[in-house]
Amino acid sequence: RKINATEDSEEQWETVKRAFQSCQISSIHDTMPAIQSDFGKFPIVFVTGGPGSGKGTQCDKIVSEFGFTHLSSGDLLRAKVASGSPDGQALDAKMKAGELVPLETVLDLIVEAMENAASTSKGFLIDGYPREIDQGIKFEQKIAPCTVVIDFDVPDEVMVARLIERGKTSGRVDDNEETIRARLATYRQATVPVADHYNNQGKLCRIDANRTVDDIFDDVKKVLSEKC
Repeated sequence: RKINATEDSEEQWETVKRAFQSCQISSIHDTMPAIQSDFGKFPIVFVTGGPGSGKGTQCDKIVSEFGFTHLSSGDLLRAKVASGSPDGQALDAKMKAGELVPLETVLDLIVEAMENAASTSKGFLIDGYPREIDQGIKFEQKIAPCTVVIDFDVPDEVMVARLIERGKTSGRVDDNEETIRARLATYRQATVPVADHYNNQGKLCRIDANRTVDDIFDDVKKVLSEKC
């Protein structure tokens, strides 16, 4: 809007005030995406556990048995890295150092993947998520509350041994012992409190994952049949 600057200062100020009053000024919260109600009709399962805890294997079995969509935050991040974009290069440096990536970055990737799968999915497994309490809270604010959290519990040394063995053939940059131990330290510091957060809500189901795949899955099926 043009303002006549030849008017005296008081008249100019009144014109400016009227201009601002006519604007629809929204707060940051008003412009944030609302909860996606369409996602509220789906079971949403957060799957947590340290690197090498067997989350991916169990998620594959859940997909086969229940028809859920498996979304791994780690796989989504690695796909971003593989794109070669500037953002991908920055993520690559963080992953090599065993650091956690920004919360919003991971959330944006998950939201995009859920939107792409919503028309054919019977539910969602969010593997390796949330890594921090704030991440879970932001997910539930932006998308929908989770139905249940399955936490796969494995001793650290068992996870280290599993990942070192996987690193012999995986070709993943983060499958070396130094980075593995850094990832475990980060996991214990930042993500174990997530379990307490959801336990207080009655949503946490911890499963002993230092057993055979089938024994673990028997417990997983019980949880999903009861909760979903």
